[in-house]
Amino acid sequence: MIWLIGSGGMLGKELAAMLASRGMQFIGTDREVDITNPESIDSFIKEKTKSGAIDWVVNCAAYTAVDKAEDDIALCAKINAEGPANIARAASRIGARMIHISTDYVFDGKGTEPYTENDGTNPIGVYGRTKRDGEHAALAACLELYIVRTSWLYGIHGNNFVKTMLRLMNERDKVSVVNDQRGSPTWAYDLCDALVSIITKSPKGTNAIPFGIYHFSNRGNITWYDFAGEIYRMGRKAGLIARECAVEPCTSDQYPSRVTRPAYSVLAKSKIESALGIAIPEWDISLNRYLTLTKESSQER
Repeated sequence: MIWLIGSGGMLGKELAAMLASRGMQFIGTDREVDITNPESIDSFIKEKTKSGAIDWVVNCAAYTAVDKAEDDIALCAKINAEGPANIARAASRIGARMIHISTDYVFDGKGTEPYTENDGTNPIGVYGRTKRDGEHAALAACLELYIVRTSWLYGIHGNNFVKTMLRLMNERDKVSVVNDQRGSPTWAYDLCDALVSIITKSPKGTNAIPFGIYHFSNRGNITWYDFAGEIYRMGRKAGLIARECAVEPCTSDQYPSRVTRPAYSVLAKSKIESALGIAIPEWDISLNRYLTLTKESSQER
């Protein structure tokens, strides 16, 4: 049995759908189980383990409002740091393996080469610091743990950059997008496929996939401006954007924000590719697949 925490979020919903489509038994929870309260976690586990053991715990829950976190430090810390610690302790206690989702924001973005799993972290905002603290707390509490850091996530559920661009490009004559932040977009479907591979290729009682920290994002790297340009080009071709819209570059200084975003957040992916025996798709190939599915979905409605 897999316990999927945060099943109501963008990544959680995508993972729930994939687990269901592949016939993998799981229980999904969202806010009904308070991960900041150990008693709430214990109560849930006690009830659910009556009908079978929980072998895996996958934590997709997080406080992700990067700007708002600067004014909501206590809650952000409870969800992103205390929550993973509570979950990890519970997973260890019941003998379950754990996957915890983290972020490129644990790095300061001052690098010029893709960040590896061994590079030192240096988060520059509340969100990044709490996610880094959550990693440390989970690692200290659970030995059978996989931490998967990702970046620039988008998918069919929830709010994300791709959806926002499609909407704005259908409403405005032009959009301005920062051209001095570089990273790798990640389609939630591709990330979920890797998470499922970890579960299926490292069953309980084996260590085929070594525990530890992994990075996953789509291959290649671009700026947000480049990304927006491709969303427009592919979106127009797919019929998802019905009007002309100019995509113009701007600097981060021209885009007011409470938090300085990492200027460079490209993640090295060779470790997870080697461990899982996979080839991660290029970002533009996955974006095209996502937009094609979005178009097909809109036609079915």
